[in-house]
Amino acid sequence: MSGLDHLLAKSLDITIRKNLGSQAVKKIEDRLFEKFGISLTQSMEEFDKLDLVLREFFGKGADGLEKRFFENIFQSKTKKSKENWYSLADSDINSVILQAFGDTEKKKILESVAEQPKIIADIIKECNLPQTSGYRKINALIDEGLLYVTDHIVRENKKINQYACVFSNLRINIEKNKVSVDIQLSNFEQKNSTVLQTIKI
Repeated sequence: MSGLDHLLAKSLDITIRKNLGSQAVKKIEDRLFEKFGISLTQSMEEFDKLDLVLREFFGKGADGLEKRFFENIFQSKTKKSKENWYSLADSDINSVILQAFGDTEKKKILESVAEQPKIIADIIKECNLPQTSGYRKINALIDEGLLYVTDHIVRENKKINQYACVFSNLRINIEKNKVSVDIQLSNFEQKNSTVLQTIKI
């Protein structure tokens, strides 16, 4: 699963419900469950399945709807799109990112896995964090969608997950009291996000 899809899921869910209205959402939810056994909320992280259902109901009109959903989350693909830069328009997602970087320990954690995935024990050791608060902060970053599982290693006959940051670079812009966030996605995220692969902008 893509970390980006997890990060976007809550905002996408809200955007879709606002744009489609309760009757259409109910029909879509029923069809998602009938066809794939998932809810609308779950389909945010498997956007290709939602795309198939939207096409059943709206045909080619699904392209316009998905573009509108995308534009509620992203201001635009920046001019540096070849380098996978995106400008985030969603204030909730921006807030999650800013709060994480405002927390010294979370910031250290994100920086430690920005270039190379690591297991939790190595992150805690490298960042010199206490075990309890280190695990709590890492789990919070996973729940928020800023950290995601990339792979695993085997130690003492156990599979241990490795984690990476959802973006490889970040820019925080402040202009006339307005804060915006630009993120650069890793090639892995660019290729594995069902949202980005489905909504071709």
